[in-house]
Amino acid sequence: MSETASQAIEPEPRGELTVRTIAMPADTNANGDIFGGWVLSQMDVAGGIAGVERARGRVVTVALDAMTFIRPVRVGDVLCVYTSIEKIGRTSMKIHVEAWVRRFMTHQREQVTKALFTFVAIDDKGQPRVIPD
Repeated sequence: MSETASQAIEPEPRGELTVRTIAMPADTNANGDIFGGWVLSQMDVAGGIAGVERARGRVVTVALDAMTFIRPVRVGDVLCVYTSIEKIGRTSMKIHVEAWVRRFMTHQREQVTKALFTFVAIDDKGQPRVIPD
């Protein structure tokens, strides 16, 4: 299988473990694999946690770069989502998010997807605010 730079599989997770959860039967599609949307939502939660910590307040997701599903997630797999802040602007930040699994029974670790999320810091009125140093 040929991989482009954006699809390259990392040998180790990059960033800090931010979310860890188990894939359950209720999260599957008709083929028995976990819905990609479930994985995406866990990644968004992890990115939001990292964003709130860095911005010291509310953030909202405004964009996400192309996301390629490298491998399926299966029932019983433990999904581990890692985050690292790539760039901080005046009111926004880019956060690299990777999802890895520890396979049920074998405990083999595999990367399943990654993406670059953009979050904007907001105030209590929902307006963009400056991210503190």
